[in-house]
Amino acid sequence: MNEFILHRYENNPIIKPEDFPVPADSVMNCGQAYYKGKIVLIVSVIYRGLLDGNKTGIHAAFSDDGIHFDIDKKPLCKSVDWLRNGKYDGWVIDPRLTQIGDEYYICRPGQGPLGPCALLEKTKDFKSVEFMGCIALPANRVPCIFPEKVGGRYVRLDRPMFGSGRNRGEIWISYSPDLKYWGDHRLLLQPGFVPYFDFKIGPSVPVKTKYGWLEIFHGVWDTCADTRYSLGAMLLDLNDPSKILGYTKSWILTPQADYEMMGHVSNVCFTCGCLVDEEKDKVSVYYGAADERICLATGSLSELADACLKGI
Repeated sequence: MNEFILHRYENNPIIKPEDFPVPADSVMNCGQAYYKGKIVLIVSVIYRGLLDGNKTGIHAAFSDDGIHFDIDKKPLCKSVDWLRNGKYDGWVIDPRLTQIGDEYYICRPGQGPLGPCALLEKTKDFKSVEFMGCIALPANRVPCIFPEKVGGRYVRLDRPMFGSGRNRGEIWISYSPDLKYWGDHRLLLQPGFVPYFDFKIGPSVPVKTKYGWLEIFHGVWDTCADTRYSLGAMLLDLNDPSKILGYTKSWILTPQADYEMMGHVSNVCFTCGCLVDEEKDKVSVYYGAADERICLATGSLSELADACLKGI
């Protein structure tokens, strides 16, 4: 089975609530990038109580070896009062992190009465952020921006959530001249393309590789008793990312370990991105396990690309 393309780190979890520098009930889904020779994670936190009046926040964590992280006590992202009327930033979690040049762009949901809109911030130093605005109306569960322009335009994947029923989460692609105004929307992939991703699917930040744009996505299987969040992968054409070159027909990681099957939300493996080292033929995925802790899985880039292209 394809879940063995990604191998769990033997000492998972690598970040737990008790490791956090402020009291936390949950540490989970994280953006991930390289920064000045280090690995940086921006980590979703549900506080035990409130921190400066906030129940949730996003904290930066830095590592030299990818295993041991120094976590900033001060939140990088917290609730922003950006509306004149009403409030749409009530649950600060699930950031997607994209490096473009020497700037890092953070897309995250701004929760409100109609569901989440998508908010965009940027940073150069992971000490402070600049709020750039709302880039997708509710209900949209966070766009994932490509790390460079394609054909002169910025590109993103997102998951609009309008409508109801079983197929309520699709992946769409869109384009922008400036990262703020988006159009030319096209459907990329719907749930149900494989049986165990039948309910909803959602993207993470794509990574450029010699095989194509590597996209790690999550898919939800609506079982008779519960839901199961697993990870799959696909490759997109480098010059036309609306073209799917291939995708895995089985999951590459699915809840099997106790720390993935039991927690605040059972049976969850969820990622906001991945890191690629082409020289080492390595893919690293930092993922949230059961919405309570952060884990690491690694695998071979060439093996993963081959599985996508062959539809294994």
